[in-house]
Amino acid sequence: MAKNKAPVTPAVRMLRDENVEFTVNNYKYEEKGGTRVASREIGIDEHYFIKTLVMEDEDKKPLIVLMHGDLEVSTKNLARTIGVKTVSPCMPETATKHTGYMVGGTSPFGTHKKMPVYMEETILDLPTAYVNGGKRGYLFGLDPKEMMRVLKPELVRVGIQRSLYK
Repeated sequence: MAKNKAPVTPAVRMLRDENVEFTVNNYKYEEKGGTRVASREIGIDEHYFIKTLVMEDEDKKPLIVLMHGDLEVSTKNLARTIGVKTVSPCMPETATKHTGYMVGGTSPFGTHKKMPVYMEETILDLPTAYVNGGKRGYLFGLDPKEMMRVLKPELVRVGIQRSLYK
């Protein structure tokens, strides 16, 4: 179970209900800092941080994509892979409505709405993945195989190098 003080979020409740072992990693959240800030603050390579991205298809059906912190999602490849015309990020308010979490604190665990989850398959190669715990500045460290067991995501290969021009 949690080894440090864990705020009780829906994500924590779900992991405890599923008997998932996890570590708690708190850091100083910075607006729009993303996984770069988490990496800097915790001192772990950004590739190990997993972004929870709430997206939607052309019919506005929501979905979650789990991606390495140092990569972006090729929405064109994702759409082709899952058999839809287009995929795009949700507006922050829409993402919050679907998940119950504020953007910057979105966890794939314990979301309000059940949505399909797609996970970059190379996440399974990590010894430990760091994923948001449902609150800004709060991450879980856990075995990616536990993410597979609990979330039952479809594995995809849609990660691309982050643009240098951002």
